[in-house]
Amino acid sequence: MSRMKLLNDLPVGTTQFEGFCLIKNSMIRQNSRGVDYLDLILADEEGEAVAKLWDYNHAVHGDFQPGDIVKVRGVITVWKDAEQLKIERIRLANEKDNVDMSRLMPCSPLDPQWLYDELYQTADRFSDPDLKSLVQYILRTNKEQLLYFPAAVKLHHATRGGLLHHSWTILQMAKSVVSIYPLLNPDLLYAGAILHDIGKLDELQTNSFGLASAYTAEGQLLGHISIGVSIVAKTAELLNLSPHTAMLVEHMILSHHGTPEFGSPKAPMFPEAEVLSDLDLLDSRLYEMYSTLEGIQHHGFSERQWALDNRQLYRHDFGSENPGE
Repeated sequence: MSRMKLLNDLPVGTTQFEGFCLIKNSMIRQNSRGVDYLDLILADEEGEAVAKLWDYNHAVHGDFQPGDIVKVRGVITVWKDAEQLKIERIRLANEKDNVDMSRLMPCSPLDPQWLYDELYQTADRFSDPDLKSLVQYILRTNKEQLLYFPAAVKLHHATRGGLLHHSWTILQMAKSVVSIYPLLNPDLLYAGAILHDIGKLDELQTNSFGLASAYTAEGQLLGHISIGVSIVAKTAELLNLSPHTAMLVEHMILSHHGTPEFGSPKAPMFPEAEVLSDLDLLDSRLYEMYSTLEGIQHHGFSERQWALDNRQLYRHDFGSENPGE
């Protein structure tokens, strides 16, 4: 876990720190004397921290839930070789605090409204009227959520606006692939790139800040692939679109994880579906690699990354202006 930006340059034993944080997890526990304490995971844009509010009294301190923005004051301590925060004061943030959300949680590097417009305008240029109607209707009816939704609880694009960012990145790669393989149908491939993860809007339990804390019951029982297929099927029926066209998009969603091992009940069975599956894997893995390498020293190796086939990553810095020694 990376250190919170709030704590950077503050040594252990600092007499006091103070600032705004996002609560990622909150649980009431009891110590060995049976006294309640609040066990928190606090976060900002750069990392997380374990925090404790000892002698917690709900009537005095109030209620704190995941997704709450709080102002905290406390000291940095060490318990069993791990850093944790001892909270002295805590309160919920209010409108007068004018908190900048971009400092509290990782956000898409590109403006979500711009990303949304790019996807919508791409669909507006489709030559196939059914694909245009399908994609634009789904984007319009889900716009509010899309502007803040992440693409995951953890791992790749688990950021505010991450779902749009992931879809846009795949769309840009798809445009390059189409320029090399002109037999690909661009409308079909682009529609798949835009809609392949649309089911995550119902899969992830996400607050309006863009923090996904868990999976919904629908997400646990069905998963975003099945949900996405259902969204496309229902939309096509509602708009009276070609069943065959809808089926092609449904297959692309159904197969974009490649194999049953990774959640796809069908492997890609036509070229556009194959390209979408490969680009989705490429984008997710590169995101994970760059995120991991951010915290690695020059010419150093990471810990093994289970999301990347348990590989260690090497930061080479080849070609950089100030390579490590």
